[in-house]
Amino acid sequence: MPSAPVHTPTPVRRSGPTPVSVPLMPPELDALRSKPRHGESVAQRAGRAVRRAIASSPAAETASVTQTAYAIQQPVTTGRQISVSSIRGGAGKSTVAALLALTYAHYRADPVLAIEADPALGTLPHRLGAREVRWSGTDLAQIVDPSMLITDLTGYLIPFPGGGWLLPGSQGAIGTRLDIDTYRVVMTSLRRYFATTVVDCETLPAEVARTALVTTQARVLVSPATPEGVAATRSVLDWVGGLHPGMLPTTVVVLSHVSPDSGLELRKATEHLGIGGATVLPLPYDRHLAAGGAIRTELLGERTLQAAARIAAEAMNRAVSRGPGRQRTGGTTPETPGAGRPAPDAHPSAPGHATPYAAPSASGPGHPASGPGHPMPGPGSPTPYGGYSAAAHPHDGAPR
Repeated sequence: MPSAPVHTPTPVRRSGPTPVSVPLMPPELDALRSKPRHGESVAQRAGRAVRRAIASSPAAETASVTQTAYAIQQPVTTGRQISVSSIRGGAGKSTVAALLALTYAHYRADPVLAIEADPALGTLPHRLGAREVRWSGTDLAQIVDPSMLITDLTGYLIPFPGGGWLLPGSQGAIGTRLDIDTYRVVMTSLRRYFATTVVDCETLPAEVARTALVTTQARVLVSPATPEGVAATRSVLDWVGGLHPGMLPTTVVVLSHVSPDSGLELRKATEHLGIGGATVLPLPYDRHLAAGGAIRTELLGERTLQAAARIAAEAMNRAVSRGPGRQRTGGTTPETPGAGRPAPDAHPSAPGHATPYAAPSASGPGHPASGPGHPMPGPGSPTPYGGYSAAAHPHDGAPR
């Protein structure tokens, strides 16, 4: 007798109450925002134009741009996750996380995700230009399952400029917590969908931040460019090195300048924080960043764009290499003059630099409407995420 057919049960998707959209900023407070300013003054921009006309080296600038772009765009075979944290609030942690997410979304042709793992009144959604939030990491952890396609998933996320996606940590409620189990569910579930994930963590020594330090492929520690900030960050690095010495070479320390003149000896601070293998890079003062609110890349100063690209390249090098014993491709070092210098128009909003995107449609029943689509894989992509093969190598043409 023929055997009866075996029926495989269809996975049941967990469901819960649908969150209600909440505006990030009350309408009555929108009037508090002043007109966004350019990151550099008119005098600074004019002076730089004169210096470039007199003493610039186009060949050196092009080589530096290409090197940095290749490091950012290098192919990955599994999702790379980069955590961003700091020892204290106000250091610029969320700003650096937003800059990294915008940079990766601009340069890479594969899906990029920014996760806010700092749920208590975090500023990452503000920095990435979100107007309202709905689904949080805790909400998504209750409904995500392996049967989802990326087009299902993106309906629960917030698109941000460049084609990336944002998962907020909360709806701005005081006392909201993100426990370790929820964090692990979200990170492990989303890793196969996104080639690059930037995690904006709580300040150390919070539990989720400690978990992110040891579970991500690379980590960025943001320190205020002050003697006190350097001392506190050195203590964190000593602690990280005590957990596992191999973590320090996959760590990038960002010295964030929150004022025009910090009075910090940058070279000495770099030497002090670099003990153990961490790379130390500065993020210069920028008037546009200092004003808060959504980051508009066309208003960032050129030095800020250079620094953001360089930090993104170093973090990606470390996320791919996972240690000093393996050769890093296309990397930059703190001693490389002009490393990470993008072309004059090489910011994420410049025409001709963006990757074309296709809008996905939601396929699940009762699925929220999707925003702008996820990045389409580039030509000649050998990886699941659309990384570059030799045919699409950034050195074969102008950086995107």
